[in-house]
Amino acid sequence: MTTVGFIGLGNMGGPMAANLVAAGHEVYGYDLSPDAVAAAREAGVTIAGSVADAVAKAEVVVTMLPTGRHVRDVVLGDGGVLTQVADGTLVIDSSTIDIQSARAVHAALTDRGLPVVDAPVSGGVAKAKAGTLTFMVGGTPDAFALARTYLEAMGANIVHTGAAGAGQAAKICNNMLFGTTMTAVAEAFVLADRLGLDARSLYDIVSISSGDSWALHNFCPWPGLVEGSAADNGYRANFAAALMSKDLRLALTAAEEAGVDLPVSTRADAVFAALAATEGHLDASAVIREIRGRD
Repeated sequence: MTTVGFIGLGNMGGPMAANLVAAGHEVYGYDLSPDAVAAAREAGVTIAGSVADAVAKAEVVVTMLPTGRHVRDVVLGDGGVLTQVADGTLVIDSSTIDIQSARAVHAALTDRGLPVVDAPVSGGVAKAKAGTLTFMVGGTPDAFALARTYLEAMGANIVHTGAAGAGQAAKICNNMLFGTTMTAVAEAFVLADRLGLDARSLYDIVSISSGDSWALHNFCPWPGLVEGSAADNGYRANFAAALMSKDLRLALTAAEEAGVDLPVSTRADAVFAALAATEGHLDASAVIREIRGRD
């Protein structure tokens, strides 16, 4: 049994912490949301009153936070992980954040002699609950080896992608591709509808043809075609449009810094930004509402 400090017990972090408990670890968790705290407590997480309290006894620290700013504050700020943990503590950041912040956290922790990996996830809430997430892991081979046991308690696919920040690079490239594909899938259904083509006919053709995609099968934006889709549940979020917008913005920021022009992703970013500004709580598949005009 390992003592784990877990910071960020939201829709993803809560189930991840619960799976660490189920694997036999003692988990101390911290979050600002009373609802998140209550759910984590029910799952066996011991609730701490502060970041410092959550990591005080930790041999491993996991963070799952919204943005790079939050990660910097929690890890590098006053009373944060950097100054509160014991020597040798492993730090795993599973947030999806900008590469610069990830590298800054790596550098500060490494300077203190602490092993660290950036390990963002793919799979959404359902796979977080099932413990079948995919982890994209950046860090040294030694840090990756230390982290693997804990990542395997929360995920089914653990991929070492390279050095510091490489996990974030993999994540933003993956989600950039999902965001652009999701936009294109929505456009196809809108165009088909305007041309008088039945949505079921389009789905049955595309799903076995060259236009097929993961987004079509898992985030089909047209209701009545895929069992359990968000489109059949008022676009209640499986993966929120606001998060998709955030990830596209991260990708475009990284592209600008790397001197790469991404015209398709730039357009998808604009569409998702417009949706996120008004209905960001809805599922990413609700991008079809932005394309055809909201009902």
